[in-house]
Amino acid sequence: MTNNQPNYEYLNHIGEAVPKRKLVSKRFWDIIFGLVGFVISIPFIIIFGIIIKLTSKGPVFFKQERVGYMGKNFYVIKLRSMRNDAEAKTGAVWAQKNDPRVTSVGRFMRKTRIDELPQFWNVLKGDMSLVGPRPERPELTEKFYQKWPEFPQRLRIIPGITGYAQVNGGYDISPEEKCHLDNYYIEHYSFGFDTKIAFQTVKTMFTGDGAR
Repeated sequence: MTNNQPNYEYLNHIGEAVPKRKLVSKRFWDIIFGLVGFVISIPFIIIFGIIIKLTSKGPVFFKQERVGYMGKNFYVIKLRSMRNDAEAKTGAVWAQKNDPRVTSVGRFMRKTRIDELPQFWNVLKGDMSLVGPRPERPELTEKFYQKWPEFPQRLRIIPGITGYAQVNGGYDISPEEKCHLDNYYIEHYSFGFDTKIAFQTVKTMFTGDGAR
């Protein structure tokens, strides 16, 4: 959790957390497959790290504050897919299809989800799960809460590298649709559901369908 976290109103409207007994087995598989995923991803991170460095100015990795389980903030790690000055004038902006801020290499990484590979480290740390609602930024979470009061309810479970909304949406998905799909996932959470989403994600990496 980051220090000096603003007292956003959405923090008082998250709701009841998913029972811990349901999360024990989820954490077990996160550690096992998270470690495997982290080891496998290292060569891809190195290769695309070099490409990022050669094709655009700025750091290879991108750290950004996100809202985690039950409203606790953390820093998500990604391979940088946008220009280094992408939000210098606009501040936090919801990602969109054909985002002009994305570099040519970043567009490919997003389509194949390669930019998300460093988040296996977030999984091993316990900030994230392999499957769960994608974590959003505090500013956007507060903004969406004002329009869709149920939006903070997605924080009742640990956020994931991939999720039900990601494999069924993509860049065309709205915050309202994302909220609906994420809360559906939480209400119907099971190991089998996670497995299905994981397989759909692998398919997305090869086809690019629904990538976010």
